[in-house]
Amino acid sequence: MKRTLKRGAILLFILGNLYGILCGGLYFFQESMLFHPEQLPKDYVFEFDVPFEEIYQEGEGGVQLHGLHFPVANAKGVIVYYHGNAGSVRRWGEITQFFTQKGYAVIVMDYRGYGKSETSSGKSTKPEQALYDDSEVWYAFAKANYEESQIHVYGRSLGTTFATYVASKNNPKNLTLETPFYSIEDEAVSRFKWLPVKRLLKYRMPTYTFIGNVSCPITVFHGTEDAVVAYEHGQKLFNTITTASKEFITIPDGGHNNLITFPTYTNAIDRVLEKGR
Repeated sequence: MKRTLKRGAILLFILGNLYGILCGGLYFFQESMLFHPEQLPKDYVFEFDVPFEEIYQEGEGGVQLHGLHFPVANAKGVIVYYHGNAGSVRRWGEITQFFTQKGYAVIVMDYRGYGKSETSSGKSTKPEQALYDDSEVWYAFAKANYEESQIHVYGRSLGTTFATYVASKNNPKNLTLETPFYSIEDEAVSRFKWLPVKRLLKYRMPTYTFIGNVSCPITVFHGTEDAVVAYEHGQKLFNTITTASKEFITIPDGGHNNLITFPTYTNAIDRVLEKGR
């Protein structure tokens, strides 16, 4: 009996330590799990097939932020594009040329710590809010160069929460969300059901709270085979939208990074971008 109790105590001790390690890992390494930046040297030379200019803006706390502006002659409008959690504008600049080919100017930026954008100068007590404040800087740049009625806000994956936040604070022509999530907390809970996620997360990114304050037309694209953000999570977010002009476009068999390859997306995007108040 004593030996059995001792073995049970040892097992509980081991499981307790493993649980603690998992909790600590989620708490201390969540930034590296959430953000996957490509950093570029300041003298990196971009090469694109269309005209562009590099833009520097000052973000929250004096951090220098970097982005690209792809102007288009007689543009139909401008797309302010908030990209996903990996890479830099070296890659995203190529991806967004899909829109310049359609006659839209594009502003695509790197978040702090990505590309040529600086990291925070110190340990910010509100790192998530700093990202929201940064996102508004780029919308302000768009407003300074284009009529607000010409501004389209576009978010992809991680960028959907920043795009939604910006649209909730301003009056763009429309908001388009590609593979959006309900909240980072919701994503984490679905992956780590056995951990006290709500107590461990430093980032919440509650897209669902921002989207209720968006008054412009909203379109959501989501693939049924998305292995990063479940299709059902996109639907969950969509169901919280209160504005009358909203549309959910399902991409059958679409994944997280390939929606642009499906006719359902390419056949709809022109119509989506034409939506306005």
